[in-house]
Amino acid sequence: MPVRLITPTDLDRVLTINQGGVPGVGALDADKLAHLVDESCMTLVATVDGPVDEIVAGFCLVLGRGADYGSVNYRWFSERYADFVYLDRVAIAPEFQGRGLGRALYDEVERRADAAWFTLEVNLRPRNDGSLLFHERLGFVEVGQQETDYGCLVSLMAKPLPAIS
Repeated sequence: MPVRLITPTDLDRVLTINQGGVPGVGALDADKLAHLVDESCMTLVATVDGPVDEIVAGFCLVLGRGADYGSVNYRWFSERYADFVYLDRVAIAPEFQGRGLGRALYDEVERRADAAWFTLEVNLRPRNDGSLLFHERLGFVEVGQQETDYGCLVSLMAKPLPAIS
């Protein structure tokens, strides 16, 4: 499954996928998406072959240390980890779920990351058992929990990345 960097022409489709994934991901508008893309250290899309051209089927946005981003979860990691990447959001269009695209995006983040830790959060309330199991299988472990300013309890998770040579 091809995974590549987001291009400006992908942004409308990325926004559509994001909005289709709410409440699993936070809602965005075009301006907020543009800001997140600008602040991200890694912006990836997963594509599938379409009848004429490739179709953007999913995406992820990854922030590094020092990003201008107000997320309470990002701040939690920033206060505790000196060298990390933070998966702010990942979403797959419903018609392409279950095809390994999420795993392909995570694998590419790990391959490209220039950091010691891969971090993210998963909802405990409301509970997201599928996501918790997925992340456990990938080697993420809970390193904390917190109540968010948007009314959820989250598991803050991290995974060590291979040493950078």
